[in-house]
Amino acid sequence: MDKNYLYYMNLAMRLASKARGFTSPNPMVGALVVKNGKVIGKGYHQKAGQAHAEIIALDEAGSQAKGATLYVTLEPCAHYGRTPPCVDRIIHSGIRQVVVGMVDPNPLNNGKGIQILRNHNIKVVVGILEEKLRLLNEVFIKYITKRMPFVTIKVGQSLDGKISTRTGDSRWITSESARSYSHRIRQYYDAIMVGVNTILRDDPKLDAWFAKRQPQKIVVDTTLSTPRQAKIFSGNSGVIIATVKTKPGQETENRILLAKQATLLECREKFGQVDLKDMLKKLAQKEIASILVEGGGTLIGSLFDERLVDKVMFFISPKIIGGKEAISSVMGKGIARLDKAITLNNVRLRRFREDFLIEGYPNYV
Repeated sequence: MDKNYLYYMNLAMRLASKARGFTSPNPMVGALVVKNGKVIGKGYHQKAGQAHAEIIALDEAGSQAKGATLYVTLEPCAHYGRTPPCVDRIIHSGIRQVVVGMVDPNPLNNGKGIQILRNHNIKVVVGILEEKLRLLNEVFIKYITKRMPFVTIKVGQSLDGKISTRTGDSRWITSESARSYSHRIRQYYDAIMVGVNTILRDDPKLDAWFAKRQPQKIVVDTTLSTPRQAKIFSGNSGVIIATVKTKPGQETENRILLAKQATLLECREKFGQVDLKDMLKKLAQKEIASILVEGGGTLIGSLFDERLVDKVMFFISPKIIGGKEAISSVMGKGIARLDKAITLNNVRLRRFREDFLIEGYPNYV
């Protein structure tokens, strides 16, 4: 493989990552125009509805783009979306070669852009740093192919798996450095989700500290028992309460009042609770492509039971809480046999003072 391909694609990938948390539901994309070993244009997609990376890079290159090579982390689009097709602009620019990091997983494009470029006698090289780029856009890949949000579980727990004591005391299990990092993570997700018991017990605001972009807040609340004075209603971000449908004439006063403060997302009922898969599908229809689930144990356990979790982030503090009445980080139904346990792929271990963060991707048996 040409070393130049790797070098320039790395640069394009770094450009793309600058927009982490801002392009949803679009992917992160970076592009470079290179001629005679010199970058003459660069750009990255900054927000859905705004210019794509290729267009920004070509605008900067101007007429010098003729005969140059375009490096782009994701296959150029060949369809009309919020913006016109990028392939048309590439063809008219006189670009001689396009180096593509990965094929667009969007069924509307998925190889069409590459084929159109080749049909116009433009050399196309595909698959440079593909594995890293798929990781960069893991949210987009899940959202655009499954029409479901990418779900990450984030937990702060004791060494023995507890998220609070038997009296409900949970502040603070993990260190300040771990909590600070977990707050920074919030801005990269479209929404933060908790179960109603977390609202009743902890009354969190679910804001992202020092973030330019605040995620939406989602509460899973079958019986609509969220207090109207809950702290989640403070701040500028919207609140969605996922609940079940009610029969005509059975609306409660609390339901009517909550509807004035939040968007009530009516979902199917499953075993007396919100059908989580139906809920996620409905959230995807609202262009919520990624969700960070922060509690509690019942919601997290149910998401694992339904095989709806894509990634986990467990912050583990070297404290032992004990007590059978203390709340565990993962509850739900659970497994009956150890050979059915959920294992993790691509495990990553990081340290935050005395705490450890274990990240990985569930491998369902």
